[in-house]
Amino acid sequence: MKFMALIYSVDGSQSSYPGDLMGDYHKFGEEAAAAGVLIEGNALQPVSTASSVQVRDNKPAITDGPFAETKEVLGGYYLLDCKDLDEALKWAAKIPTATYGTIEVRPVLTIEW
Repeated sequence: MKFMALIYSVDGSQSSYPGDLMGDYHKFGEEAAAAGVLIEGNALQPVSTASSVQVRDNKPAITDGPFAETKEVLGGYYLLDCKDLDEALKWAAKIPTATYGTIEVRPVLTIEW
């Protein structure tokens, strides 16, 4: 079963991480890949590079920046293949940002096109 692990944190909060953040992310990726659960994972560009699109009355409105006004921003994701939610949550707890941010885990609804 596929799960998205969405990585949220407040801008600048990574400075509170006690270790080598990028090194620990690399270790997580290697461990998850070796276990066969890592399908894909990537970081996102800063939220300042985001654009939001809304269509109202058949007219697109495009604004710079994210649509939601929140303190935590989406900084990256992992797509995991786990046997169940419990396994996905165990892997999510190993993502370094979990120590200072939030990892949202959601099952993927697969749609056949």
